Amino acid sequence: MMKNLVKWMSTNAGRASRIVAGLALIVVGMAVGGGWIALGVVGLVPTVAGVMGVCFIAPLVGQPLKGARH
Repeated sequence: MMKNLVKWMSTNAGRASRIVAGLALIVVGMAVGGGWIALGVVGLVPTVAGVMGVCFIAPLVGQPLKGARH
């Protein structure tokens, strides 16, 4: 199951969803403020990974770090 998720995350739709989810975390973290700013910092990881087309959990399930461009 995890392998299928990683394969999907390497598609354009998966990349877009990581970017949107990361941006949502950043917006919520900045809007709430205080200790929630850490949530915004965490949101940078999926955003940058989606933009760069990499999946950091892919090597854990035997998939390449960088997905093929579709």
